[in-house]
Amino acid sequence: MAETELRAAAYARYSSDNQREESIEAQLRAIKEYCEKNSIQLVKIYTDEAKSATTDDRPAFLQMIKDSSLGLFNAVIVHKLDRFARNRYDSAFYRRQLKKNGVRLISVLEQLDDSPESIILESVLEGMAEYYSKNLAREVMKGLKENAFQAKFNGGIPPLGYDIVNGEYVINEKEAEAVRLIFELYAQGYGYRQIIDELNLRGYRTKKGNPFSKNSIHEILKNEKYTGKYIFNKGTKKNHRIVKEDVIVIENAIPAIIDEDLFKKVQEKMEERKITRGANSAKRVYLLSGLVYCGLCGSKMVGCLSRGKYVTYRCSRKDRTKQCTNRDINKEKVEAFVIEELNKRILDPKVAPILARLLNEENQKLNREKAEEITFLKKRYKEVEEQMKNIVEAIAQGMFQPIMKEKMNELEAMRNELAYRIKELENKKETSFITPEMILKIFEKDREIINSSKDPHEIKEVLKNYIKKIIVTPDEIKCEFYFWIGDDFRSLLVAASGFEPPTLRV
Repeated sequence: MAETELRAAAYARYSSDNQREESIEAQLRAIKEYCEKNSIQLVKIYTDEAKSATTDDRPAFLQMIKDSSLGLFNAVIVHKLDRFARNRYDSAFYRRQLKKNGVRLISVLEQLDDSPESIILESVLEGMAEYYSKNLAREVMKGLKENAFQAKFNGGIPPLGYDIVNGEYVINEKEAEAVRLIFELYAQGYGYRQIIDELNLRGYRTKKGNPFSKNSIHEILKNEKYTGKYIFNKGTKKNHRIVKEDVIVIENAIPAIIDEDLFKKVQEKMEERKITRGANSAKRVYLLSGLVYCGLCGSKMVGCLSRGKYVTYRCSRKDRTKQCTNRDINKEKVEAFVIEELNKRILDPKVAPILARLLNEENQKLNREKAEEITFLKKRYKEVEEQMKNIVEAIAQGMFQPIMKEKMNELEAMRNELAYRIKELENKKETSFITPEMILKIFEKDREIINSSKDPHEIKEVLKNYIKKIIVTPDEIKCEFYFWIGDDFRSLLVAASGFEPPTLRV
């Protein structure tokens, strides 16, 4: 394929772990210059910042791979091959996908073709990039481990109760008072909410200056550093790749805030409560979890067993930080209300034909809007091409001005964006016609599950398809469905229309 026929997408990536690498702006500048020099149309730009090339955690890159199947571009241009991937397996995998979609990969700095020599050279370049990436990580880890063996601070935010002076852990006495209080209260049988109340009463705050929450209390109670242990590379819930041999633990390496006996006592009590809590909640499913919101502060409300016998939904902010005054709402009461309204307003057979009609009207409207937008974009595309043609003719007649080049680049970018959008809309499928029978079949199945299923998890999944949100205030419960029908069954009303949602006074 001749280069003059190329429509290219640019991909640039910047990793924060290597400050010497070219910025995204520099990469894009080099790519644009390359395109201009080789008469390549640049139709789309994809960028990822502070992402590692050794993982798939690159949303723009993955979107580019997905878009390569749409025929919007037939080349991807990178500044260097290591911007595409540093791992040879990933590189081969994604290049194969591009090739399958008829898309070439071009590197600005590494001019490679399809010759056997280029294939070998490309393999060498990718191997060097992968070596550089892994060697850099190894060198960084070497420095961190050396700090760890000397029990020096390795970055981040120190735990509550400690400050860092010249790389060493020192006790912050005021914060340490809060840490000791947390351990002592928990060991005496106090729960998270009671501990938070006591901390707030005494004016204590977290390391970041925020009110304490259940999570922050839990993290403190599990932190072995408070016994004087220095721990490095233990990993987190999000990082399960740490192997035991890489963990560094040094006893009595930093000043202890609590003694070992108190820490062990707290861990045993936490384990006991975990087992008891698991036994109590194993049989209980909150059908509306994730759907109930506090009408006072906007936080989600979560399932809660109060005083060992009252099953409710409670504001999560109230539960975490005691910063909300909304009341708890009885679980059975709110779930029964929601299911009754769902059966009455949505799953009634009389709703299906009305819903089918309105959905089809909405689909037809969307299809019309899409066609109108394509027509408008094509008209605009012709206008831009006409402007570009006029500039070319003016230049041919000797009327060149420096501003013409800038205007030409601007028009070319606009034309490429219009072409991309037109292609994107044309590839979008038309919505199909919906019959009342289709909806009835769904309604009957869901109604059967809600009213007869013995599996609460199955009921919960069905409810999520119909309920937008449930808002609880001290005086009432409001249930917002994605759609519902009026009591007279004459008109279907959408939540956005302003129709008052079903309300239960409490």
